[in-house]
Amino acid sequence: MDFSLSDEQQLLVESVERFVRNEYTFDARRKLAESEDGISAKNWGTLAEMGLLAVMVPEDQGGIGGSMVDAALILEKLGAGLVLEPFMPTAVLGVHALTAGARGDVRDTLLGQVAEGALKFGFAHYEPRGRYARTRVTTRAERSGEGFTLSGVKAVVRNAQHADKLIVSARTAGGERDALGITLFLVDAGAAGVSLKSYMTVDGGRAADVTFEGVQVGPEAVLGEVDGGAALLSDLLDHGAVAVSAEAVGAMKALHMLTVDYLKTREQFGVAIANFQVLQHAAVDMMNHMEQSRSLAYAAAMALAEEDDATARARAAAACKAHTSRSGRLVGQAAIQLHGGIGMTEEYAAGHYFKRLTMIEGEFGDHDHHLDRMVAMIRRAA
Repeated sequence: MDFSLSDEQQLLVESVERFVRNEYTFDARRKLAESEDGISAKNWGTLAEMGLLAVMVPEDQGGIGGSMVDAALILEKLGAGLVLEPFMPTAVLGVHALTAGARGDVRDTLLGQVAEGALKFGFAHYEPRGRYARTRVTTRAERSGEGFTLSGVKAVVRNAQHADKLIVSARTAGGERDALGITLFLVDAGAAGVSLKSYMTVDGGRAADVTFEGVQVGPEAVLGEVDGGAALLSDLLDHGAVAVSAEAVGAMKALHMLTVDYLKTREQFGVAIANFQVLQHAAVDMMNHMEQSRSLAYAAAMALAEEDDATARARAAAACKAHTSRSGRLVGQAAIQLHGGIGMTEEYAAGHYFKRLTMIEGEFGDHDHHLDRMVAMIRRAA
């Protein structure tokens, strides 16, 4: 595979780097994380002005017409800055859900709003006690005239309190774990019957448990086919897994650089501890894990963008997330060990990168979950 960047992609990367450097200093990010809202309307507007929210929006819908590879490039740089704004739920999952499953008039209207920065999305699939099961859906959607009535609870919905619309998986037929009978819906976050229990996550982000009590939606809210949404749902989950993996790569690189700088300045026995070979080996191991994760993230992003075979896309995404979940944990733990006590203080950046990597480890499935997926796919192919 060719991982070299085009001129346009290089300019894209440089523009995101400038944004992070100018708007996401460590102190600025800490203040934003501790604020009441947890994100910045100014930063969101800047992302829209830069065209980043439109990167995956088709050109005929007013977007840039980029692919998952372009989104991964952006996410890597946003990960380096621990950016809090909901780029992934909106510009990746929201846009993909609209382009792949929304009715034509709904798609045309909402994609333009995303590109302008006027619309934010939340992805509400996982449920209490459901772990990472992809087809375990207990939220119900009952027929109500031409539309549906939704009832159920979704857990740890990232940036739900910032979302204008939620992508919701619900069961319209079948049993609790059946693939057949799942339908995806677009639900207004402010609709009657939608309530949120919001909280701050350990990494300084925001999430909420979302309850749906008799929420009415029309037929235009359906994404994809009624009862046949499992394939689109799985595709969205794979896009999410690759997206947070790319973000983790950026966080790992920034944490590695921070750790190496610390080793060069911290002295013990009159010399910089970077001179101790065992610490050099630990730093090299961190870099190796980061580079391997980067290669898998971009290979998976290219598969999602270019591969026609659904199984091949799923295998690439599973391999990427399985490795990144494990590597993120190892890189984070090594960084804290090499820093010592200062690594876990609130006033120092290393601990914040460690917390974000810890969160990413479990987002969209952890190492064991995706390893099991890979084994199952290999067995089916044998």
